[in-house]
Amino acid sequence: MRPTTARPGTAMITGVTGQDGSYLAELLLAKGYTVHGLMRRTSSFNTERIDHIYQDPHTPGRRLVLHHTDLSDGVSLVNLLREIRPDEVYNLGAQSHVRVSFDAPLHTADVTALGALRLLEAVRAAGLDTRVYQASSSEMFGATPPPQNEHSPFHPRSPYGCAKAMAYWSTVNYREAYGIYAVNGILFNHESPRRGETFVTRKITRAVARIEAGLQHELHLGNLDAVRDWGYAPEYVEAMWRMLQQQEPDDYVVATGVPATVRDFLAAAFGAAGLDWQRYVRHDPKYERPAEVDQLVGDATKARTLLGWEAAVHYDELARIMVEADMRRLADMPVRSRAGVAS
Repeated sequence: MRPTTARPGTAMITGVTGQDGSYLAELLLAKGYTVHGLMRRTSSFNTERIDHIYQDPHTPGRRLVLHHTDLSDGVSLVNLLREIRPDEVYNLGAQSHVRVSFDAPLHTADVTALGALRLLEAVRAAGLDTRVYQASSSEMFGATPPPQNEHSPFHPRSPYGCAKAMAYWSTVNYREAYGIYAVNGILFNHESPRRGETFVTRKITRAVARIEAGLQHELHLGNLDAVRDWGYAPEYVEAMWRMLQQQEPDDYVVATGVPATVRDFLAAAFGAAGLDWQRYVRHDPKYERPAEVDQLVGDATKARTLLGWEAAVHYDELARIMVEADMRRLADMPVRSRAGVAS
């Protein structure tokens, strides 16, 4: 591993307000880093996932600093990198919803593929000795049979998967062409109570909490036969950090290696509340993808061997963690607000 220094590091995280960005910011702050988080400017607050670690700009010695910028603005990225001079950059910003990528393919390509390229070029243009982590995805494997590892060919089946494949190869190219310490973390599906509500796992666990409370009566889903490798996001951000602590840059698959269908996750989630999922789940073809990815199951032998990383939480425990969190969240809502939350 990379030798430790007396001076705590400085890290920059794109997508800091997302699921992974919030957990990674927590981890790095706990390790003594100063963290600069990049977030898109919107007309409404979108910092819910990091409110508990937010530090007022007037706080002396604060170690979490937020910046409004965008992966579509290469010039602002160069300027910000020159100002911050981070030791580590984690690119977690993306349009990350696979089904949405079919409806917005150009936006997905611009943010997810070209955004990664802009950031790499900004690091090169700024002339910094910065280590770069690129959030790659198991969706790049697509139709390739499992188990998938670092040597498996890519065969993406969505605009999102195609965009992530370009970002992956751009990272490899900048590593080989310019000597930048740049790595790809090929993360398989990883979830948590902070997962967005439109992702299937969170859609399921949130519905379980609402059905148990009598606020919802049906849950509409698409393909229940898709096989995925679901892990726990807080464990996966530890793997990200470990990748940037190695002597040489390399690419790693991060996964549990445990396959489960959407149906399996349904059974685990509803079972955590003592419910039978078959009484409540209805099929809706609008949630199916134009091109489906049948099976994604990762082989993380390399990460286990070289990084010393291994997943501890598998899909069944993950479902329980998420259901219990959604139940607590619902119980903490005022009754009037609870009844008015859309299902």
